[in-house]
Amino acid sequence: MEPATLAAALLLPLLSTAATMPVFAGQDGQQQAAAVDVLAIRKDQWSRMTVPVKVQEQGPFRFLIDTGSQNTVLSKNLAARLALVPNRRARLVSIAGTQIVDTVEIDQIDLGRRSFYSLTAPLLESEHMGADGILGLDSLQGQRVLVDFTKNLMAIDDARSLGGNRGFEIVVEARRRSGQLIMADARIDGVKVQVVIDTGAETSIGNRALQRALEKRRKSQTIELLSVTGHQINADLGYARSLEIAGVAFNNVAIAFADAPAFAALKIDQRPSMLLGMRDLRNLDRLAIDFSSRKILFDVPSGAL
Repeated sequence: MEPATLAAALLLPLLSTAATMPVFAGQDGQQQAAAVDVLAIRKDQWSRMTVPVKVQEQGPFRFLIDTGSQNTVLSKNLAARLALVPNRRARLVSIAGTQIVDTVEIDQIDLGRRSFYSLTAPLLESEHMGADGILGLDSLQGQRVLVDFTKNLMAIDDARSLGGNRGFEIVVEARRRSGQLIMADARIDGVKVQVVIDTGAETSIGNRALQRALEKRRKSQTIELLSVTGHQINADLGYARSLEIAGVAFNNVAIAFADAPAFAALKIDQRPSMLLGMRDLRNLDRLAIDFSSRKILFDVPSGAL
C-alpha cells in the first residue's frame, strides 16, 4: 500500500527579515473602518488559503497565506515573468529539510490597500507551492490578520480598526520566536503542548517528543509529508481525541509526527510541540492573529466551547 501524501507548507528561511513599510488608508473612526482591507479567500486543493497579491505593480497573482513562513516566497516562473534576477543564495529550512535556494529583491508587494517594500524572497517551483507565491510573516508583522471561515473572507489591519477583541470568546497570549507566535497554554489528550498556528499546512504536524508522550495511547500509520520545496519526509499519522487551547477544544485531531527541521529552528524540538494546520482551524468561525500584541483570538461556533 502506497503511503499517503499530505501538503506541509511551513518554511523558515534563515534570512534577515526585510524592513516592511505598510501604507495605511483611512483617518479615524468610521472612515478608518471603511478602509479595512477585506480580501476574498480561495481554497487550493489542500484547503489552504490563497489571496490576490500584486508584485511590482503587476498582477494580481495567487499567493498562499502562510503564518508558518518567515519570508514571502516567489515562484521561479513569476520571478522570470517580472524580470527579477537572483542576486544571492540563502539557506532555507522547510518541514522536510534544509536546502540552499536563490533569492530575489522585491521592490513592492501590494495586498489590498497595503504596500510592502524591499522584501527578500526565496524562489521555489510553483508546482510544489500550488500558487504563484507565499505571503509570509515579513508582510504580516505589526498587523492583525483576521480570518472569517464562515464567509471565506480575510481582513488585515490594526486591531482597533478590526473591532478589537469584540466577538472573540478566547484570547490567548503567545510568545514570539523567529517571528512566529507560540502558544504554551494548550494540552492534547492531557499532555502539555506548544502550538504554532500554521495556515500553510493542510494537516497538523507534531514533533517526536509529542509522539513519545502520546504513543501508548494512539496507533499510527506511515505517510509522507510533501513540502512546498518539493521534498518529502516520512511521518507517522495518528489521531488525538482532543486538543484544548485555553478552553477551545479541537476534537479528533489528525497529527503527522515527523523529524521536521523546522521544530529545531524554532527551538521547540525538545518538548511536545505541534503546528496546527488548516484541517482543524476550519472548525472555528473566526481566527485572528495579532502580531503586534502577540495575541491569538478564537471565535468558535455556538455551543462548541
